[in-house]
Amino acid sequence: MSHHLPDIRIPAPCIINTGIIVNKLDIRRLLTDLGRVHYIYTQEDKVLSEGEGDVMEVFANPQRSTLVANHALYLNVCSFDYLELKQSSQQETYFDLMQEGVCLRLIPRSTPIQERRERNFNVSAIEAMMEQVLSARWDAEIDDDCSDSF
Repeated sequence: MSHHLPDIRIPAPCIINTGIIVNKLDIRRLLTDLGRVHYIYTQEDKVLSEGEGDVMEVFANPQRSTLVANHALYLNVCSFDYLELKQSSQQETYFDLMQEGVCLRLIPRSTPIQERRERNFNVSAIEAMMEQVLSARWDAEIDDDCSDSF
């Protein structure tokens, strides 16, 4: 006698502003959009470290560490068991990265849209500077060519 389980498909979770995320890819997707954050590192509800910094990189590698130093955060989602999305009393979402009684809380200081605008502005500014440098170089080369003919 064989037992067959019914083929039931469970839909993927839909988490809006609060909830627990265990999938490393989902955690990485959420954290990648972060820019400037206020972080609070606690163990058993005792604050060990606190400060401001920029999320520089978010990755998943069991051989590498999460690093927070010099106002920069390099977040390895493999350093944590899960991420808990919570909301403050002002309805602002923050992120608690949890690992056996240790919590790295990330409170965003900007929105993903603000971060994208700033990145686009920085790219545009760099492109404009490069254009000016190339134009100045071409002008100098033309001047050199003209002075050679005399």
